[in-house]
Amino acid sequence: MPADLRTLLRRRDLGLRLLSDEAELPGGALERPIPWLHSSDLADPTPFVTDGQIVLTTGTQFGGGQVDADQVAAYVDRLVAHGVGGIGFGTEVYLDGTPASLITACRAARLPLFEVPYRTPFIAVIKANADALATEAHARSDWASAAQRAISLAAMRPDGLSATLAELSRQLDCWVGLFDAAGRLDRSFPVDELTDAGRIELQREAAALLRRRQRASLTVDAAGQRFTLQTVGGTGGLRGVLALAADGGLDRAGRDVVASVIALADLALQQNRELAQARGLLRTGLLKVLGLGESALVDDTARQLWGPLPDEPVRVAVLDVGAEGLEAVAEALELQVKENPGTLFFAWDGELVVCTPADDGDVVAELVGAYELHAGLSEPTAYAGFARALAQARQALARAGESDARVLAFAELARSGVLASLAHGGTQEIARAALAPLTEHDRARGTELVRTLRTWLENDCENDRAARALGIHRHTLRARLEQSGRLLGRELSALPNRAELWAVFVSLEVV
Repeated sequence: MPADLRTLLRRRDLGLRLLSDEAELPGGALERPIPWLHSSDLADPTPFVTDGQIVLTTGTQFGGGQVDADQVAAYVDRLVAHGVGGIGFGTEVYLDGTPASLITACRAARLPLFEVPYRTPFIAVIKANADALATEAHARSDWASAAQRAISLAAMRPDGLSATLAELSRQLDCWVGLFDAAGRLDRSFPVDELTDAGRIELQREAAALLRRRQRASLTVDAAGQRFTLQTVGGTGGLRGVLALAADGGLDRAGRDVVASVIALADLALQQNRELAQARGLLRTGLLKVLGLGESALVDDTARQLWGPLPDEPVRVAVLDVGAEGLEAVAEALELQVKENPGTLFFAWDGELVVCTPADDGDVVAELVGAYELHAGLSEPTAYAGFARALAQARQALARAGESDARVLAFAELARSGVLASLAHGGTQEIARAALAPLTEHDRARGTELVRTLRTWLENDCENDRAARALGIHRHTLRARLEQSGRLLGRELSALPNRAELWAVFVSLEVV
């Protein structure tokens, strides 16, 4: 039995009579909860009443004889401005009947007005409402206990978190959603009730709430509906945001139920995080075992957890995902594995390693595009060659960041040749030191020994061609080469020395 004005009006023992035209009152005015009824004949009782309370009066403040309509109108306006929920007028105590001016003023202000007969003391009306409040509180307490029991049972199901949120939605009869630590909608019930516009707005609000890194709650309007948002987790360790489409807000019992769900969600998310970390460590271990050639063992383990390894031949990709961005990428890959078992295997070992069928490049391409990454791809291989393929992918990734392409295949790297990779292998300082005798001589004497030696090597060590390219006599060329050989301490007629010097120029990228 709700504690509202309609309940009091239905009590035959009280004999209350509504003087207002219900059709002219604001919607739900008679169902508005009454926190208390206050008896007062003060001209201004507002200092002693709170929002939603009803004032009971006998009208002595209006004076005897002819009641001043302006005085009454001002009285009603003060009560309305203060948020009073209605007026109960006790008749035959000071005035005969209810003043017409009070009826008119309440009608103009759309404030409920009811008449309390002489035989009904105000304390009886107050007690009736108090009894209704107690009954309602007891009923809500019973509901909260039953709801918490139902939610606790739901939490014990295989997918406890989803079952808990679904049960909360059923108990509160409203939409419930959980946003993850990044502010993305993780799951909601009923599933299709939230519009795309509402989801986008709520994700923005949830992300802003999480950025504060403190426990907080917020009421927001999104897509024409009111939502309550509350963080999940402790300060410094927020794990998400719980959202409710509670237009009318929640009473204490409802808030208690939501608090219990938040605690369960916090525990479930913590367990999920720890489980994800354990699965990640297992994946890393399986990656190392795969590199040792034990693909059968890895496949047997993976089948029991995620599904089989991709069919041979496979291609290995290494992507430059930082630790801070790994969680989002891993979630996307976990979903891919769940929806399409056997299409990929991935693991984290200081870098993200993805193994897919050799003819399937979509997964890597989508990851690179969605998260703005670089990737190196191995050549197709059987699992027996996994370690070599992983090394190829790492080499390709090391060069991918230096090229325009975000994805670089090892085959392209191989086509560029061995010497072309020297400039990317940390040999520059060695090359500079090897060539230092010539560069210092050129700097000190103004000679062109470095240019001469490079041009000679470029022209297949043919003196005539090199001399023409330099615009000098072949005897001058020969003299410069002899001087270069002495300074370098190398016999330039020997093929190994020529190859070494050519590698020096390649490493310095001066070819």
